[in-house]
Amino acid sequence: MRGFRVLAALALSLALSACGTVSRDAFTAQDLGAVAPQGLADVRFSAADPAAGLKFAKEVHDHTAGRKVNVLAISGGGSNGAYGAGVLVGWTEAGDRPDFDIVTGVSTGALTAPFAYLGKDWDRRLTEAYTSEAADRILQKRGLDLFFAPSIFRNHALRDLVGKYVDPPLLYAVAIEHAKGRRLMIATTNLDTEQTMIWDMGAIASRGDAAALQLFRDVLVASASIPGVFPPSLIEVQGPNRKFSEMHVDGSVTTPFFVAPETLLLSILPGQDKTGPGEVSVIVNGQIDGGFGFTKGDALSILGRSWIAMNKAQLRTHLTANAAFTRRNGGVFRYTAIPDDAKGDFSGLNFASEGRRALFKLGYDLGKSGAAWVAPSDPSAEVKAAATREKTPG
Repeated sequence: MRGFRVLAALALSLALSACGTVSRDAFTAQDLGAVAPQGLADVRFSAADPAAGLKFAKEVHDHTAGRKVNVLAISGGGSNGAYGAGVLVGWTEAGDRPDFDIVTGVSTGALTAPFAYLGKDWDRRLTEAYTSEAADRILQKRGLDLFFAPSIFRNHALRDLVGKYVDPPLLYAVAIEHAKGRRLMIATTNLDTEQTMIWDMGAIASRGDAAALQLFRDVLVASASIPGVFPPSLIEVQGPNRKFSEMHVDGSVTTPFFVAPETLLLSILPGQDKTGPGEVSVIVNGQIDGGFGFTKGDALSILGRSWIAMNKAQLRTHLTANAAFTRRNGGVFRYTAIPDDAKGDFSGLNFASEGRRALFKLGYDLGKSGAAWVAPSDPSAEVKAAATREKTPG
């Protein structure tokens, strides 16, 4: 119910959107050029840039000495991120959680990803971040300034939470792993270009100064900034001629999760018999399959149900595309999601600690038992098997 109340408030916010604004200087497409955030070049690229995608694939190939790589991708889902955090900690307890070569995160998955990347020694901090009462205050309501604001909630508590856990020791630890050739990649949505931006967080961390720490935090906050719920994040960049601010929001606006840049998903990677994905694991912080629920005829019920159906359909499409990419390149694909028969408020906006703790425990139990993971069926294999059965004499 709380999720639908927030959706109702979001609808009101959209109706009043002409009153609220984010102030910044205008710029044009010609100003973009070779822009660099915080003076850092080569720390991000557009997921739609084929050359950048191939460069990333070559880097991974070179750093892993041509062996198969293991990838962990963590989806968005707001407060449902407690499920994925529980899966990771339970997986540690099971004793077979690998050290991934590449960890990617979107939205709440972006907040989980640094801990997942750094491994089991950071499980205590991951658990605390998703089960403590600190996150209860994430949704800070506005007063009358709602009528003059770009979102219905402030992001102070979100920034404070990120600032608490993303500290200099974490930045240093990420830089160390980056130097070993491992990669931590986070997605935001650049509203000015309407593209998914993929940020190399290890490259940022390797800078090691206060500006790098601030940019690292800013990217995580941007990736988790649900449009209309939280204000967008302005990231200052240096263009060829002047500085200006780009507007970034939740990475899941353009992709629910990512295993590789979208330009690579139809590719067979060079030397795929030796390199490419070995095992791809995707944590989906939500439910996937549609479930029956009588939809009332009012606008808010229709809006809410449509939003849920759209997100689930997008998730299923991305799972299919990434499973096909992984198999095409000789890898094994699996995912985990909140079971469809689980009961609770999975709107992603229920930040009450009891709800998050219950989700964390559900993920923990499934992760520890090994029952969390699902290997999607291969439709082409099923079609071939059916054709074979038809040809086989009875």
